[in-house]
Amino acid sequence: MLLRARTLAGSSGPRALGLLILLTALGLIVAAQARSAATRPSRTAPAAAVPEGFVGVDADGPVLDPSTSIDFAQQVETMVSTGVQSIRVAFSWSAAEPYQRWSDVPAALRAQFTNVGGQPVDFQTTDIVVGDAAGRGVSVLPTVLYAPSWDATNNPNGVDTPRQDAPYAAYLTALIDRYGPHGTFWPQHPTLPRSPIRSWQIWNEPNLAYYWRQPFAAGYVGLLRAAHTAVKRADPGAKVVLGALTNLAWKSLGQIYRVPGARGLFDVVAVNGFTKLPANVILYLRLVRNAMDRFHDRATPLLATEVSWPSAVGMTKAQFDFDTTQGGQARNIARLLPQLGADRRSLGLAGFYYYTWMGAESRGAPAFDFAGLLGYRNGGVVTKPALAAFQRAALALEGCKRKGSAATSCIR
Repeated sequence: MLLRARTLAGSSGPRALGLLILLTALGLIVAAQARSAATRPSRTAPAAAVPEGFVGVDADGPVLDPSTSIDFAQQVETMVSTGVQSIRVAFSWSAAEPYQRWSDVPAALRAQFTNVGGQPVDFQTTDIVVGDAAGRGVSVLPTVLYAPSWDATNNPNGVDTPRQDAPYAAYLTALIDRYGPHGTFWPQHPTLPRSPIRSWQIWNEPNLAYYWRQPFAAGYVGLLRAAHTAVKRADPGAKVVLGALTNLAWKSLGQIYRVPGARGLFDVVAVNGFTKLPANVILYLRLVRNAMDRFHDRATPLLATEVSWPSAVGMTKAQFDFDTTQGGQARNIARLLPQLGADRRSLGLAGFYYYTWMGAESRGAPAFDFAGLLGYRNGGVVTKPALAAFQRAALALEGCKRKGSAATSCIR
């Protein structure tokens, strides 16, 4: 839903319509499955520790906004104690490369840029994210998006898309040369544990008109092709993660598979699935996995890069069917996480990210501003019931009584 620098509109528009169709479809399928399940004996899912890195959160909004003065390193420390092992963060291409040439950079600003083959790149924000995460053993999944003005095609519905694919690919190369296995960041920070980034997500929600001109498949696959070449050349062992698909994701995935050669351009499928009931999240993932199976892609892992319930009821106008209260948010999280762990093998699920760690909450704000496990209100951080629910469920998934100083440490 987010990794976006905008506010959501109300309940009208293409996303809301897509969600309505999705929720109706899920409701019909769930009803049919419920009738079928009534004739089957119930079973209890076996408890088993999930693989390292399975539990994640998205990090955006106030936690990375310099104007809030929030200590990101301290937030990462809290994430670790809560069971978070991976964070998904937007790496903004437009913020990192606002100037096309080194000669375009004003003299007063040159100190904040690194000259990468004549291309000025600002690594300051991504250095903070990568460094603070590495210091606590938290892995990072960057979602690389937002075209700078010098390589942008206007999208009247939202985010501008790349005019040419090569500059985006070049930025990916610069990121891998900075944070990959042989990246310059690591020798420059010798006290940090080496934690190179080995997965790169190519854009976000390209099947939405907000993020890409529609129909999206051919144009997006063109960007994916350039990105895949760049990533594999810079780090042959790195994973290319498909831009997260949402709404009727399984249909959009089929559109991608039908583009010649597309199947060989990604290593992981990602989806953002928002539904009213926790059980429907599992169904959503099942529908995506079924689509992958139909296109003979059984071995490719699946990531749920955004799952969420905004605690927006009573705080803003109703926007989505899955808006709930703070108590409902906590209950849904407590129900979903064990289900994700129990069904991860049958779904081929490599991990999930709860959206989001912290939201900027103010009365009347867009619904997803209330999706956080924490809230940022009136200049301060507020703990919500969702955080404790997430912690209990996450530690149970990992088989831990509590965490040590790093995400990889587990005290049993």
